[in-house]
Amino acid sequence: MPTARCNDTDIARSDATVVVERNHYFPADSVDPALLEDSATRSHCPWKGEARYKTLVVGGVRNPDAVWYYPDPKPAAAEIKGRYAFWKGVTVG
Repeated sequence: MPTARCNDTDIARSDATVVVERNHYFPADSVDPALLEDSATRSHCPWKGEARYKTLVVGGVRNPDAVWYYPDPKPAAAEIKGRYAFWKGVTVG
């Protein structure tokens, strides 16, 4: 089962991830919302649309913009709507 880990802590686990461009997109309900803080960061992908970010807080350590998601993706990426993906020190395996 794919698991996202940070600072020796499981932050997401699901056998229902969607893999796009080698990134696992986890269902939102597989991530504890208490670990996430809103971020003002945005980025744009030509075929997925606008990504938004969240800061991950694990064990009191903040990891800014380590989580991204597409709240309203373009039709070609509809399957990742509202799902979370990770980077910046988060391992997925």
